[in-house]
Amino acid sequence: MKSFTYERATTPADALAKAQKSAETRFIAGGTNLLDLMKLEIETPTHLVDLNRLGLKAIELTAEGGLRIGATVSNTQLAADERVRRDYGVLSRALLAGASGQLRNKASTAGNLLQRTRCPYFYDTHQACNKRQPGSGCAAIGGFSKQLAVVGVSDACIATHPSDMAVAMRVLDAQVETLRPDGSKRVIPIADFHRLPGNTPHIETELQRGELITAVTLPAPIGGTHIYRKVRDRASYAFALVSVAAVLQKDGRGRVAIGGVAHKPWRMASADALLPRGSKAVADALFAQAKPTEHNAYKLPLVERTLAATLAQART
Repeated sequence: MKSFTYERATTPADALAKAQKSAETRFIAGGTNLLDLMKLEIETPTHLVDLNRLGLKAIELTAEGGLRIGATVSNTQLAADERVRRDYGVLSRALLAGASGQLRNKASTAGNLLQRTRCPYFYDTHQACNKRQPGSGCAAIGGFSKQLAVVGVSDACIATHPSDMAVAMRVLDAQVETLRPDGSKRVIPIADFHRLPGNTPHIETELQRGELITAVTLPAPIGGTHIYRKVRDRASYAFALVSVAAVLQKDGRGRVAIGGVAHKPWRMASADALLPRGSKAVADALFAQAKPTEHNAYKLPLVERTLAATLAQART
């Protein structure tokens, strides 16, 4: 790990000011992903700004009847909140399906959204990776790609986003609140927050340099049956091969988002509209533009079967 300096911020404005001291500054909350990347020298910030004293640890009701989740709320706190468990069960279930209890105790809401891919070629600094070193190529293309993306891919990258929480946030139509370095605020729909790789896979979100996430907001509860199903190589502490986050109504209508298949949580309004017709129609719509490899083509029928199980569970 390369040497770095560290300081604690006391307010969001203070954090933004401290971040301007160096172009290589990174914000840190739980550090459950960032510290691993620093140890491997994939991330090499020269300065860290600690966000844990900014007063962003509350979960509050909004005027519209939704919830505003502070950026440094831990995954454990969020999953256990009574309102989340009652009204946004898909989110609580997704959080509990991720990582381990120890990591959930430290991992923050904003950090979960910002975690980087677990593509093995990204983590191996001896391999070519456009996400780690732009323009170096992608060793995953033509390599072993069992865990990697089947849709939304490009000639530059086939990595997946690893977050369980983000998939649930996508099905709930969450919004990300930020503070820019100039002090202005903006709100980014979760649908637009993560970028597809295109020719710039190293640019993973819509955040500008130095922009700080302050909260994630959920709309008013939409009712229905909330389900999160995760298929993985082992029963715990493993990233999704595929996952399905669903909110389903008694009349068969609803919405679904898929994890483990793309550079971002994968959801399409046209697929949501097909839910009353069953899992095959939905899967066909979701993956009409899929480009699987020989190693990960299994994900397409696996998603369909996982969707079928999810729909059957909602009917019981």
